[in-house]
Amino acid sequence: MGYRYIGAKTKISNEIISEISKIVPHGGTVADLMCGTGVISLELRKKGYKVIASDMMHQACHITKVKVMLQQAPPFKGAKKYFSKKGQQLLTETSGYEAIIQTLNNLPPIKGYFWKEFSPEGKPKNGLAPRKYFTAENAQKIDSARAFIKKLKKENVITDIEHSLLIHDLIFAVNDVANIAGTYGHYLSKFVARAKQLIKFMPTKFEKGGKIEGHEIIQGYAEELASRIRADLCYIDPPYIKRQYGANYHVLETLAKGDEPEAEGKSGLRPWRDEYSDFCSKVKIRDAFKKIFSEMKCQHFLISYSSDGLLSKKQLVELFSQFGKVSIREFSHKRFKSRNEEAKEYVTEYIFYLEKNQS
Repeated sequence: MGYRYIGAKTKISNEIISEISKIVPHGGTVADLMCGTGVISLELRKKGYKVIASDMMHQACHITKVKVMLQQAPPFKGAKKYFSKKGQQLLTETSGYEAIIQTLNNLPPIKGYFWKEFSPEGKPKNGLAPRKYFTAENAQKIDSARAFIKKLKKENVITDIEHSLLIHDLIFAVNDVANIAGTYGHYLSKFVARAKQLIKFMPTKFEKGGKIEGHEIIQGYAEELASRIRADLCYIDPPYIKRQYGANYHVLETLAKGDEPEAEGKSGLRPWRDEYSDFCSKVKIRDAFKKIFSEMKCQHFLISYSSDGLLSKKQLVELFSQFGKVSIREFSHKRFKSRNEEAKEYVTEYIFYLEKNQS
């Protein structure tokens, strides 16, 4: 199934990088606010840019960190004593990373938080009916993997980037067997064939190009981080609609944060108000944009937006023009759909370029 993320720019990344390269030569510093799954950040690194990426979602920061800061597997030297027997055997032939992936696949199941809250055999704490996000078998494997990764981190036998890589791999493995239509707003009533398969951890394939040094990945709200960021260009890809990422990807955020929040309601949502985005609000979106433009030490801004968005093209031009000269490029783009069928409807994708007035 892969990782279907609302608003991901995979299909139009070349268009965006092309626009950036017209303004800032390779080697410059580009801020990727609301970086999501790191698609643009990775392409920037490969083109030789220094990347400052941020997102309010912890999962996005782990995923982007792995994409931007790794071109080959880290060694996992400190974790060798925790490898399974098969992992130890594999270590003599291959790498520590492949050995730890083998160890994750061989962990004995545990009836923990995910089994209790997100499987049909569990008993949710709030007393509602069992949920069907994962089969009972997969939920137990997820619980064992979470416990193992927590142990490695607690005992300080893995580095920060090794921890992010394991969280990254856990997220992608879980997403492949999730019984959902595309996002985690709710589970499907019956288990689809994909969800019935046993979860399997796979080693990440790293991409070459550019340097892995000098980049920065920051977790937090873009508008609150703006004042501390200095860049040659800032790329902004905000949410377009009212759908909050914290609610739609709550399960993956729990994996990323490594916690066990109270699962609320029938869908088992984690409390997500601390990850509420003002860009999903017609009332607050303008002030959020204004704060970024006003406080960031940057003259050039590229903003992706959609004709499906909360604000119209005209409204955005009026808003951005308060800060400088605005130009627009637009083209057709497939609409995101939460179900697995191919999207047949198209929307207009906008790329706004704001050259901010000199202060």
